[in-house]
Amino acid sequence: MPASTRNATLIGASAVFMWGMLALLTTLTGKVPPFLLAALAFGTATVFVTLKWLLRGEDIRAHLHQPPRVWLLGVSGLFGYHFFYFMALRNAPPLEAGLIAYMWPLLIVLFSALLPGERLRWYHFAGAVVGLGGATLLITGGNGLDGFKTEFVLGYIMAGCCAFTWSIYSVLNRRFAHVPTDAVGGFCGATALLSAICHILFETTQWPADNGEWLAIIALGMLPVGMSFFTWDYGTKHGDIRVLGAFAYAAPLISTVLLIVFGKGDATWSVAAGCVLIIGGAVLAAREMLFVKPSRSHTET
Repeated sequence: MPASTRNATLIGASAVFMWGMLALLTTLTGKVPPFLLAALAFGTATVFVTLKWLLRGEDIRAHLHQPPRVWLLGVSGLFGYHFFYFMALRNAPPLEAGLIAYMWPLLIVLFSALLPGERLRWYHFAGAVVGLGGATLLITGGNGLDGFKTEFVLGYIMAGCCAFTWSIYSVLNRRFAHVPTDAVGGFCGATALLSAICHILFETTQWPADNGEWLAIIALGMLPVGMSFFTWDYGTKHGDIRVLGAFAYAAPLISTVLLIVFGKGDATWSVAAGCVLIIGGAVLAAREMLFVKPSRSHTET
C-alpha cells in the first residue's frame, strides 16, 4: 500500500476514534432532544470551521461553491444518516434499531468492490464480518434479541435506510476526490439547519440545563459531530475504504470502554469477547496495510 494511501487511511480512521466518544458525550448533554442536539452540535462545528476559514484568510466561497451533485451527496450523507437514525429510535427499540443501523461498515466493505480500481479480497470481507460479530456482542451484551416485532417494522426500515445512507455516501465520496474536504463545513451548516427544522416539527424544546451540558455539546460539535466528518471525508477519498469500513467497528468498542471507564457501563465477558473480535477483524481486514512490506525501489544500490 502506498504511503500516501496509508496516511489517508490513518487520518480517516481517526474519525472512528472520535465517533467512539459520541455515546459518552451524549450522556452528558442531559435531556436535550436528538434533533435539537444535532442542530446545536452541527451548528458548533459550522462555527468552528468558519472561524478557521476567517483566521487563515481562506476564500469561503471557493469551499462552498460546489456542483449541486456534491451538495446533494454531502447533505444527504450527514443529515440523511442522522434523520433515519433518530426516526429509527422513535419507532423501534434502541437495541434492534442500533444493530441494524450499524450494518453500514459491512456495507461499505461490500460496496467498495464497485469502485474503479478497487478489489474486494476475502480478508476484507472476513474482517468486516468478524467485526460485525464483535459489535453485535457489545450491543446485545451477549443476551441476543427477543425477536423482531411487526409493530416496529417502520423503525427497522428507518434503521436500514440509515445503514444504506451512510455506506452509499462513504463509497460514492471517492468519486469526488477532487472536492476539497473544507466543503464538509457547508454540509455541516446545512445539516444544522435541517435538524433545527426537524426539531420544530417532531420534538418539544428542552435546552441544556447547565454549563456542563453546554460544554458537552461544544465537545460534540468539535470532535464526533465535527472534525470526524472532515477526517472521514479525507480518508474515504484518498485512503483504503475497505480497511476503513472494517475498522469502523472499533467505534462501539471505544464507546463501550469509555462508558466503563467513566462509570456508565459494566465490564463483562461479552465486552471482552467483543473487543477481541473487533480488534481481530480490523487487523485481518488491514493485513495488507499492516503486514505487507513495501517493495524495494529499483533505484536502490
